[in-house]
Amino acid sequence: MANLKVFFDLRISCHPPGRIVMKLFVDSNPITSENFRALCTGEKGIDTVRKPLHYKGLTFHRVIPGNIVHGGDFTHRNGAGGESIYGPSFADENFMKKHICPGILSNAKTVT
Repeated sequence: MANLKVFFDLRISCHPPGRIVMKLFVDSNPITSENFRALCTGEKGIDTVRKPLHYKGLTFHRVIPGNIVHGGDFTHRNGAGGESIYGPSFADENFMKKHICPGILSNAKTVT
């Protein structure tokens, strides 16, 4: 299966909106890729606590300049929550892709 691309349209402070395009590694991580893709489109409706299953309107709750940005917590909006299209969590798929250059997209989860 071909790798897919998804995008976010972002607004930073008073700057005009811009778009970031992200490649999903469907070939090596199909389950994780489908989760991220569906959360980008919002097509799965609502989660188990009646919150919309999508990234629209979210902020990046943690930014480390020159290193990393974290976002995607649509349940608490602070990094303490989040849910997948499969339920509260799903198993790690694999760790084949390494962070060897800037721009690598990862999916993090809360560890309990």
